[in-house]
This record gives sequence, C-alpha cells and structure tokens, in this order.
Amino acid sequence: MDTRLLTTFTVLARTGGFTAAAAELHLAQSTVTVHIRALEQDLGVRLFDRLPTGALLTDAGRRLLERAEEVLDAVARLRAGSDDGGAVSGRVVIGSPESLCASRLPGLVAALRTSHPEVDVHLYAAGTRECVEGLRSGRLDLALLLEEAEFPDVTSEPVGREPLVLVAAPGHPLAGRARTASWPELAGETYFLLEEGCSYSDALARRLLEVPDGRPRLTRFGSVDAARNCVAAGLGLTLLPLTTVTEELRRGRLVRVEGPGFPDAPVRLARHRRRWTAPAAREVARALARHLGD
Repeated sequence: MDTRLLTTFTVLARTGGFTAAAAELHLAQSTVTVHIRALEQDLGVRLFDRLPTGALLTDAGRRLLERAEEVLDAVARLRAGSDDGGAVSGRVVIGSPESLCASRLPGLVAALRTSHPEVDVHLYAAGTRECVEGLRSGRLDLALLLEEAEFPDVTSEPVGREPLVLVAAPGHPLAGRARTASWPELAGETYFLLEEGCSYSDALARRLLEVPDGRPRLTRFGSVDAARNCVAAGLGLTLLPLTTVTEELRRGRLVRVEGPGFPDAPVRLARHRRRWTAPAAREVARALARHLGD
C-alpha cells in the first residue's frame, strides 16, 4: 500500500476538510480527492462521509485511523533509523497556553533557529482541553499544560512552574494597601481573565463565585494583551503569570494586589503516550525542559 495515501487519509481525518488537508500537504485539492478515492477502492469501504460542513470519518474510517497512524509511525522510525547522522530536521507543532506563547516561548524558538536551523517550530495557542485533543489527533507533536492532570493516551512530565500575580492599575482601591485583600473583598470586584480552559483563570473564577453574596464581574479574553490592557486602564483586576506583567510592573503601569495567595502554576510537557516522537520533536522537548526549568 502506498503510504502517501495513508498520510493524506490521516491529515484529512485531522483537519476535517479537503481544502485544509490540501493546504497542509501542499497538494492540489483534486489530488487529495484522488488519494482518498484510491484508498477507499483498495480497502473496499467508504472512509469519509462528504458533508457540506466537511469530511466526517465513517465507522470504517475511525477503525482505520489508529492502524494508519501506527503504520506511519513505523515508517518514520525506519527512516530515522537509517539516517546518516546529519542535522536533525522536521516540523514540530507545540500547543501551549497563550500566556506561555506570549512570554516564554519566543526566546526558545529564536534559540532553536540558531542551534537547529533545520527544525521548523510552530506555536499554537490553546487551552488544556484543546492541547490534549491536538495530541490525540496528531495535530500537535508536543503540548505544554499549566495544571496537574491526567488524561488517557497522554503522558506528561514537570518542566517548570509559573508564579502567578494578581495585578491592578496603580489607582485601584485594592492596590498599594498594607493589608491583604480577603475573598469577600475580591468577590466584589471586576476581573479580566483568560478564556475558559486556562486552569488558573478557571480556578480563580470558581473561588470568587463560591463566596457567599459575592458578585464578581468576570470578562474572559483569549489574549493576554487584552486582559492586561483593560486592567492597566483601571477597569479591574487580573491574575496572570509574573513573566507576562514584569515590564508593566517595572514601569508602574500595573501594581500587585496582595490577596489570599495563589499557588504557582505547574508547567508540564505532554505528548501522546503511544505515538512515536520524531528526532526533531525530541530535540525540541529537551530544549523546552531546559528553557522552562531555568
């Protein structure tokens, strides 16, 4: 069987659309269609239902997907085993919370371009759930998770911790006080938090909503910049990793608010439990562990 057909099949299964699959594979859309039809004819089953919303795996397609990934993993291992020892190369896609993408990972990508110029690193901002699904589907090679959690088919290891700080604009009533703000006081404030799926933002929102008679106003954003700028404008508070507000604290645009205490967010490097990790992804994983552990 032509492994190119299996590659096209797995990419289409992951992207859910012929146009998206063609773009990722750098093929014409008609070629993707030809590959899928050839594979279906070879196996004697329909692998996808063609719907207006995209290509949906049939039961036969879902059964084939895991086996196809195993075959492609085996082929990749064979190719890596016959490598002549040259420079590590390849494309590595990392899923990560937006706060890490914005503050901690740009430096890593720049360093990798110097140490491993043949490795093409792509960052994809996503919450925990989307990262885990990305690892399962094969869309992501590695993922960073900001929480201690276990998921089927995904293994993770600790690589660092991110200190969290509650911040506000200098003129906020809770800023610059000598005493620590209590939960009842905090539960009456306005917050600009990162979108649902951000573990520390979700934990703070739950705790605020548990306060009796508390009426916190919660606005969720998908961007650190958006949350940070709203708070710097004096509109409320936010909880963010220290690395994302260090410059604003130094310049005095933001100040810390002393609260009940927020534990550091654990940073875990995750990958699919059964899927083979290519040499380029292994190099990036080692670099991530070093970079986030410093």
